[in-house]
Amino acid sequence: MSGRRVGFCLSDKKRRRMNLDAFAEFCAAHGVEVVEIDLTQPLTPQGPFNVIVHKLSDVIVEAEHDSQSQQLLANFQSYVSSHPGTVLLDPLPAMTQLLDRFASYGIMSKLHNSLRDWRICSPPYLEVHSAADLSSIEQTVTTRGLSFPLICKTRVAHGSLSHEMSLIFSAGSLADIHPPCVLQSFVNHGAVLHKVFVVGDKYFCVERPSLKNFPSGPCDRKTIFFNSHQVSKPESSSDLTALDEQMPCLPPPSSQAVAALASELRVQLGMALFGVDVIINIHTHTLTVIDINIFPGTETVTRVMDTTSLILQKWKSRATALFPGDLKAEMEQRYVQFLRMFIYRFTSDGVFSEC
Repeated sequence: MSGRRVGFCLSDKKRRRMNLDAFAEFCAAHGVEVVEIDLTQPLTPQGPFNVIVHKLSDVIVEAEHDSQSQQLLANFQSYVSSHPGTVLLDPLPAMTQLLDRFASYGIMSKLHNSLRDWRICSPPYLEVHSAADLSSIEQTVTTRGLSFPLICKTRVAHGSLSHEMSLIFSAGSLADIHPPCVLQSFVNHGAVLHKVFVVGDKYFCVERPSLKNFPSGPCDRKTIFFNSHQVSKPESSSDLTALDEQMPCLPPPSSQAVAALASELRVQLGMALFGVDVIINIHTHTLTVIDINIFPGTETVTRVMDTTSLILQKWKSRATALFPGDLKAEMEQRYVQFLRMFIYRFTSDGVFSEC
């Protein structure tokens, strides 16, 4: 079991949440060395790595305007490219597209074709690139098939500002949006959000509070500004999530449909770790995808059900490159244990239920 090394490249916040030191102790007891990667130093002396798990969202976003961040990413990608035996979770280009809602919503919009048999779709949306678009936006909303109310989200799907959203109820209130952003038709869904966490070929679901139902069509109601992170916390209690007592409970998502969705997105995204926000349309009961997130929000998790391992699968597929000899049953068991703790240590307060 000697020689297996897993590199982690995480933000300070994610590192604290994961309790990396305790995780490293567990892995060491199972023959796996955990290495905290320092991007500011050359990577070759820090390696070799069998697996690198990272969340470089901050660096990717900063690289848009910061030369130092650009160099850090270039160095990281150069190392990965020159070490093809290293399993990377997940590729930088794939993660980059999920940090841009213009890109990720384009992927979402194609799901109604590829998953038509499962009655899976995403709401109509509109990209608003700049303030110059505001003069024509009312007409574009109509021609693109969007309907009020509209939910407005920032283009960048990372950081605290990405949770700041608004509900627009009429054309007259479109002046309240701040480009670049996306406008998405709001779908009534009984104030229930289903967060799907995809880990390799497995997925898990948690149910969260969400926005209540609103009358369809334009009205003179003022724009509602809200923080989606606050609204969808497990313990959230807000007027925005309060439903009429006569609202019947909606059925949970079909496990087969969610499995099909997770499988399709794994292919489309080229990623192994991501999250999907889905709702159930109260009128059609259609499974509706409203967002995709990188590196699932594991602050909501404390336990993962028994599962075969994403890392085990990848290591097994590259067994000859990663370790000498046959991959024995005992080693498989240890890596299953490793993955359980790998996911568990990305958790703090909540419970997963496997769909």
